[in-house]
Amino acid sequence: MKRVAVAMSGGVDSSVTAGLLKQQGYDVIGITLRLWEEDPACTIDNVHACCSLSSVDDAKAVASVLGIPHYTLDFRDIFRRDVIDYFVDAYVHGRTPNPCIACNKFIKFGLLWENTVNSTTPSPAPKCPGCSEHSSMIFSRSSLHN
Repeated sequence: MKRVAVAMSGGVDSSVTAGLLKQQGYDVIGITLRLWEEDPACTIDNVHACCSLSSVDDAKAVASVLGIPHYTLDFRDIFRRDVIDYFVDAYVHGRTPNPCIACNKFIKFGLLWENTVNSTTPSPAPKCPGCSEHSSMIFSRSSLHN
């Protein structure tokens, strides 16, 4: 059985992606990135952002319903350095920053890839090809399939 890791945001797209891949016979593993430290004084009821702690809980709940293992990778420090600090610096210097591009480059398709595929990178998640609903593709290395 081929193994695939799905980057699960807790939203509909990644949940359906994980479910469809499981339905098609893949050995699916859910991975969620913890990117932000929530401050209870700043939370708004019923708001689920991609960086929120509630999105991690939602992804875990979906993985449980699907019967797939789920791992959370804590990238809060790196996210702050590579995305938030970049955003603030660009804004202060009069540029129009795009934090999503920085997150995609450094976090989703940088660290997430390294932590799921590169067998030399230590991670709590098993090494396997990765899949993200936001990328609309499955990353694969045939040598890593079971």
